[in-house]
Amino acid sequence: MSWGSLRLRLVAGGLAAILIALTIAGAGLTLLFERHVTRTIGDDLDIYLKQLVAGIDADARGKLVVGRPPADPRFSDPLSGLYWQVSDDGGQVLRSRSLWDTALDLPQDEPSPSELHRHVIPGPANARLLVSERRVLLTVGDRRAPVRVVVAADLARVSAAGSQFARELTLALGLLGLVLAAATSIQVGLGLRPLDALRRGVAEVRSGQRKHLPADVPAEVTPLVEEVNSLIEAQEREIERSRSRAADLAHGLKTPLAALAADVALLRRRGEQDVAQAIEAVGDTMSRHVDRELARARARGTARQRGGISTPLRPLVESLVLTLARTPTAQRLEFKICITGEPSVPLDRTDLAEVLGNLLENAARHAKSKVRIGAGATANPAISVEDDGPGIASAERARVLERGVRLDERGEGAGLGLAIVQDVLSAYGWQLVLADSELGGLKAIVAPQDSRRLVA
Repeated sequence: MSWGSLRLRLVAGGLAAILIALTIAGAGLTLLFERHVTRTIGDDLDIYLKQLVAGIDADARGKLVVGRPPADPRFSDPLSGLYWQVSDDGGQVLRSRSLWDTALDLPQDEPSPSELHRHVIPGPANARLLVSERRVLLTVGDRRAPVRVVVAADLARVSAAGSQFARELTLALGLLGLVLAAATSIQVGLGLRPLDALRRGVAEVRSGQRKHLPADVPAEVTPLVEEVNSLIEAQEREIERSRSRAADLAHGLKTPLAALAADVALLRRRGEQDVAQAIEAVGDTMSRHVDRELARARARGTARQRGGISTPLRPLVESLVLTLARTPTAQRLEFKICITGEPSVPLDRTDLAEVLGNLLENAARHAKSKVRIGAGATANPAISVEDDGPGIASAERARVLERGVRLDERGEGAGLGLAIVQDVLSAYGWQLVLADSELGGLKAIVAPQDSRRLVA
């Protein structure tokens, strides 16, 4: 599937959009999760802070004491990640055992007694700490002293929880991405199905199985179908007009050519052989051109409606050989029909007779003693016409198929026989191939254009 494929572009675009969306969603969900964990830790710190504030007092000497520290055992575990600290304006500092021999380096801050402030500060072992802080007024002796109460937690828990959540989320989003990718592929397939049906319809129109594209298509494709059907109808009308003009022209020339033939006969009776022969050659050339145009016009029209056309091969070949064998040129030849079974060819009988008649005439004109016609028993068989004449060199075969080219300039005709054959075969999607014959001469093969059974 190349990049020019619409399916590939749609699937690739959908996958890119899914990847971008899942990446953004993953990053956003991880960030939201970390914020949620941070808020949860902050709520826990508020509880510890309330417990700590409730346990602060001053002894008889005015020293700060914490009668009931928070009950969480991590406050007693050195460097556990959970800390508290109490300090006053007189330089007294009390701290949890978990801080060991360090103190929290708090920023300059003076919250009002009813405010709760939060900070993120560096802590022991370069850890990032989330700090909840309150300022309370404690009565010490005859004065009210401000006391700064702080509870802190290591944010490494947030990072660890976020990393674990991201790993699990990646697996979940990966599975979701696979499901969405499959859904995208199915959706693109369903969306392009009308185009595939349209392609098959065009192929059926081209093969003659139907005249127009089907009209039962989605609304988005309907304008295209209508335009194509209109184009087909216009083409049909133009082909019909062309056929009519060609037929009128050809039939219009028939009468003058017949009159010219009568004049040739009259000249022969008068003994003017050279003039009669020259005029007859010109008349034959003109007649051959007329026959070619009639064959082309008929083939174009018949090929458009060739669905269901089938011609039994053996009876047609036997009829052509019987007719040709009566001519002076072919009376000396042996015609051998090697047709296996009773194959049929998807060409109109008249068109197939035009093709095989020209090939048999060429073979009879150049053969020494033998002409062979062969075909297999398969569907759409390749048909071969061989002779034991001089043949045609490989370098000349492409040139001899050109319109009006004849290698034997001494012979009669206008060099249009093979051109007519090619015109008729092309209208049906068939081809003519020239090869060497086992008889020693030329082998002309008529077969479908996609046939792989041709013998070089």
